[in-house]
Amino acid sequence: MKFPKDFMIGYSSSPFQFEAGIPGSEDPNSDWWVWVHDPENTAAGLVSGDLPENGPGYWNLYKNDHDLAEKLGVNTIRVGVEWSRIFPKPTFNVKVPVERDENGSIVHVDVDDKAVERLDELANKEAVNHYVEMYKDWVERGRKLILNLYHWPLPLWLHNPIMVRRMGPDRAPSGWLNEESVVEFAKYAAYIAWKMGELPVMWSTMNEPNVVYEQGYMFVKGGFPPGYLSFEAADKARRNMIQAHARAYDNIKRFSKKPVGLIYAFQWFELLEGPAEVFDKFKSSKLYYFTDIVSKGSSIINAEYRRDLANRLDWLGVNYYSRLVYKIVDDKPIILHGYGFLCTPGGISPAENPCSDFGWEVYPEGLYLLLKELYNRYGVDLIVTENGVSDSRDALRPAYLVSHVYSVWKAVNEGIPVKGYLHWSLTDNYEWAQGFRQKFGLVMVDFKTKKRYLRPSALVFREIATHNGIPDELQHLTLIQ
Repeated sequence: MKFPKDFMIGYSSSPFQFEAGIPGSEDPNSDWWVWVHDPENTAAGLVSGDLPENGPGYWNLYKNDHDLAEKLGVNTIRVGVEWSRIFPKPTFNVKVPVERDENGSIVHVDVDDKAVERLDELANKEAVNHYVEMYKDWVERGRKLILNLYHWPLPLWLHNPIMVRRMGPDRAPSGWLNEESVVEFAKYAAYIAWKMGELPVMWSTMNEPNVVYEQGYMFVKGGFPPGYLSFEAADKARRNMIQAHARAYDNIKRFSKKPVGLIYAFQWFELLEGPAEVFDKFKSSKLYYFTDIVSKGSSIINAEYRRDLANRLDWLGVNYYSRLVYKIVDDKPIILHGYGFLCTPGGISPAENPCSDFGWEVYPEGLYLLLKELYNRYGVDLIVTENGVSDSRDALRPAYLVSHVYSVWKAVNEGIPVKGYLHWSLTDNYEWAQGFRQKFGLVMVDFKTKKRYLRPSALVFREIATHNGIPDELQHLTLIQ
């Protein structure tokens, strides 16, 4: 079970979850930083009380982690840049031309050479140079790097979630609810492409934008900023994030010839009972709204075509962890508990699949089915950019890893252009509102000493990476028993 010669095998990470951990590595200038430090959030149980400054310390220990990744056979990493590290202070005063259509939508943001030079005067050069140093260390080893520009935290000057909660979004820096964020994100994206364009083999504008607007404004008990319940706000944030992706895409292309994509949180939607036509319409509106628009320029909900949003997708990053199971009752989809993301932590689903420490059902078949469906829908190259399991005992991870890689191999073997598999993640990390409770690493981290310890699953990963596929000795793990 071999992959093509140029197949990318590695891991993904994010700045906020991995960088801090050693004094001097903190970034206190983001919305997520103030959110997890807020005593009211901790008292309400919205956040764990764990703090990112006690994290794995990649900012200082990047060479150690790169050494470890090399030993495990990693050829590609997907990493990020933290917007608030680069621009801890506002960039509003760098004015750029903004074009709107007759409906007031932002259809063009023109960030030229002079604008990025002015942005360079405002940038935190120490942070910029450190990112270049970190990622050059990896690239100069002859390995590949995918660079993602946004993985949830916003600069505090753009979004203050505590003020939004107390005063409302009309009286506080409201992040993606404000169209200024579209323009500022385009400027930031242009600057990073201008400054770091030689490092990545490809770009991603955003990671999981759907999680940001759903968890921030709809499912507010999940502990995501700003915890402001408003379906109208969720729609507005989604609209602005779609425009921000498209305008960032345009401006990255101005300074880089590398492919530009989007990384999205997908699940396999499965119908247990009811009419398929009702379910398919629901799935299109719920799961594919964002990606339909940035690929096709319209969606099942927004049928009006927007040329300025279409064809802004050179490749698609697929983050897959589990499924969602539904039945249709009176033409309405009802989600079923006990399956997918709605399981008992450490339990067994009704389908007799094991569930992770997070309560997520292990369902590798869904990844194979999803990859097929996504390619048929969009026709672009795919990369599995996140896939992993919270498993402190490392009891599930070896078989989880092999069975999901097998699902990728099946798709590739059927001609679907899946170009890589990136595990989440190399080391244990700071899991947002959950803190350090969830253990996703192939490598265990002692957060007090920062020492790394290989879990048995890391050795399984090494066999897959060094063989560029699943060796015969591991093929018995291709299906979860």
